[in-house]
Amino acid sequence: MLVDDHKTMLWGLEKLLAGAQPAMRVVGSAGDIEAALAMAADKLPDVVLLDIDLGGVSSVDFLPALLAGGAARALMFSGTRDQDELCRAVRSGARGVVGKDASAEQLIAAIAKVHCGEMVLEPALFERMLGTMMRPVAPVVQDPQAARVAAQIAQLTPKERKIIAMMAEGNGALNKTIAQRAFISEQTLRNHLTTIYQKLDVANRLELYVFAGKHGLDKLPD
Repeated sequence: MLVDDHKTMLWGLEKLLAGAQPAMRVVGSAGDIEAALAMAADKLPDVVLLDIDLGGVSSVDFLPALLAGGAARALMFSGTRDQDELCRAVRSGARGVVGKDASAEQLIAAIAKVHCGEMVLEPALFERMLGTMMRPVAPVVQDPQAARVAAQIAQLTPKERKIIAMMAEGNGALNKTIAQRAFISEQTLRNHLTTIYQKLDVANRLELYVFAGKHGLDKLPD
């Protein structure tokens, strides 16, 4: 199956591959990714020769969907020398890349290799892919303070988070008022606050108010 947004290019490819019959034949041609997805699901092509640039839209973004939708293997047909984009295409599932400046013999050979399960990559692109895979991944350094705060917040129950939001929104309201809003007694509210202070390591309502505003606990949960 052929996918290219230039009708003249599609016509030329169809004529070129007609000379490769009966070894291979074109089962369909598409000019945009929507048509390509629908055609792949219908035709179930063995290989898709896919232009990497479809009218300013990168077909790489749709490769997983194309392959999941019925295409067996994808071969990128590219005029770009952007190595990062070509590497991204291979990481997204493409089995190879062939340049638009390739000869007819090279293009037919590339399609045949991809159909047989081989990869078709220029040496420079292969080395770049290998280098990316071999490069050590830098460890993620976690902020100890952020981790501690996240652990504190994770201890809160939904009821406690609701009370914290009410305290923050009340901005100095009496315990009696907060208790009435929460439909609990003042004593129960005080018990909740004691537990909240311990979990968040704050000493009083002022510190709780500051903590809530700083860490997004000052709004009632949905």
